[in-house]
Amino acid sequence: MPIYRETADGIVVNVLVQPRASRNQVAGLHGEALKLRLTAPPVEGAANKMCLAFLADLLGVPKSSLEIVAGHSSRSKQVLIRSTVDRRPGDLKKIVAQRLTPS
Repeated sequence: MPIYRETADGIVVNVLVQPRASRNQVAGLHGEALKLRLTAPPVEGAANKMCLAFLADLLGVPKSSLEIVAGHSSRSKQVLIRSTVDRRPGDLKKIVAQRLTPS
C-alpha cells in the first residue's frame, strides 16, 4: 500500500507525526506513512495545525485545501488534500508523488 490513495474528494496521505522535534522536516517513510518531524507540541491541536501548514507549504497548495480526516489525537494521521477545479485528483497525485515520495 502506498503512502497516499486517491478518493472522490482528492488524495489522502498517511502521515506519522513526531512532535517537539528540533526542526520541521520530512524524515522519510515509516512503514506506509510519511514521517514528519514538527517543532510544535502535541497540545491543544498545535501539532495538527503545524502538520497542515507544513504539508501545504511543501505541496504548494492552500492550507484550506488540507484536512485531517483521521487521527486527530494520534501520531498516525490521514490528511485529505482536496481537489478543486484548478487541482484535479490526477494533478494532485503527481504533486504528491513528486514532492512527498522519497527517491
